[in-house]
Amino acid sequence: MSTPNLSVPRIAPLVLQSKKALQEGEQLCSKANELSTASAQASVDVLILDAKVRWVTDNVLEQLKLAACVAKSIEDKRTKLSKQVQDWDNLRTKQTKALDKVLDDLGSQRVPPDFHQTSAASSIFGSQDSEDEQEQASGLAAVSRSPSDTIKVPKPKPQTDRKNWKTLRDFVDDQAIEDIFEGMEEEHTIVEDILSRTDEYSEKLNAAIRSIREYLPENTPSPSIEQLITSQDSSQVSMATHLESLAAHYDQMGNALRESEAGDVFSQDDLQDMDRDTEELPSILSELEENLHSISATHKQFCQFRVTNQDHLKRLADVLEELDELGDIMSEMLQTQEAVESECENHFTEMQRHLLTVEHLQQRFVSYQTAFRKLILEIARRRVYKEAAESIVRGMMDQLTAMTEEERQVREHFNHEHGAHLPEDLCLCISNLPTKWEILPWAGEILETLPEIPADIVTEVYI
Repeated sequence: MSTPNLSVPRIAPLVLQSKKALQEGEQLCSKANELSTASAQASVDVLILDAKVRWVTDNVLEQLKLAACVAKSIEDKRTKLSKQVQDWDNLRTKQTKALDKVLDDLGSQRVPPDFHQTSAASSIFGSQDSEDEQEQASGLAAVSRSPSDTIKVPKPKPQTDRKNWKTLRDFVDDQAIEDIFEGMEEEHTIVEDILSRTDEYSEKLNAAIRSIREYLPENTPSPSIEQLITSQDSSQVSMATHLESLAAHYDQMGNALRESEAGDVFSQDDLQDMDRDTEELPSILSELEENLHSISATHKQFCQFRVTNQDHLKRLADVLEELDELGDIMSEMLQTQEAVESECENHFTEMQRHLLTVEHLQQRFVSYQTAFRKLILEIARRRVYKEAAESIVRGMMDQLTAMTEEERQVREHFNHEHGAHLPEDLCLCISNLPTKWEILPWAGEILETLPEIPADIVTEVYI
């Protein structure tokens, strides 16, 4: 063994280095312990804040889903009302075209002048004739009752230019029809104005929903608290191990110094081992610093998570205020939508009544046209009957006239040959002429007069 005087100076600096390394290690471990404790508290805060953020966010998303349902409901109801209006408008167009077609048909049907009524009260359509037509009709009404007059009654000069003839359309009250159309258009405009009050409701709600959804905190994955704590614990265990190594090394060096001072001499190999162990102290301290840095980084992560969640909660507070405002807006929109539906239903009833009126007019004018055609045929049939009856009357009159003339001649011949030889006071009636006959309508009735109908018009009706 070496002399004590050589070992002590060699070991004393190593002891000081070991002591300093142990102190530095204790400081690093103490700092790591403080950070670990703070990290543990921060992790609890992070868990609590993250739970609050997720709970509030989930509730906000649920409310936004309800708001989206409200927006869709409003849009669906508005679409339904718009479809009702469109269906009504399509039906109106269809019935209006049908009515216009009937009116065009009425406008193409010429009415012979003799058909014109002399009194507006006699027409279901309230038409009025001109003064000339009234005078003409008045003159025709003064016809004699004699059968022979049926072929001698002076007729008014016919209007050869049919362009001046009236048509069935002239007996229709166009102003009343126009008033109906104007009423329908007015109702349609009113309903469109009512529906326009909710035009932008769905779009505005969806825009507000998108705005709130975009303002929500980003849905980032939750930090793995357990993994961070485990990593931190691993670093602490590693630091504790290193600190124990430093303490053991310091104890060994202290014991060696004491033994050296007591006179023990260490071999050169022992001193080299001590030097080698002491040279490893900086690497141990470096590992302790790395572990401390890892723990510090974990602590910073927890602090950052906590700050982020706190910011998220502040943002969510603003979101909740906006959500409350959105709720008020939706309530107002729903009330308006209900009012719109109620008002539209009331107007739909009136609009449907207009459609029924148009449909009734169409059916009425079709019946009017059909009745006029039947009237043409009926007048034609009556003319056939009238001409047949007049032919019989004329035949009877001709036969009676011939018989009367023959009888008169026979009686003249008899009186000429034998009358002079008979006393004047004998059979006074022998000189009478035969009775003349006249066939008259029954019980003073006026002879029937029928309007003149051109043959081509009758032919058109048959087709």
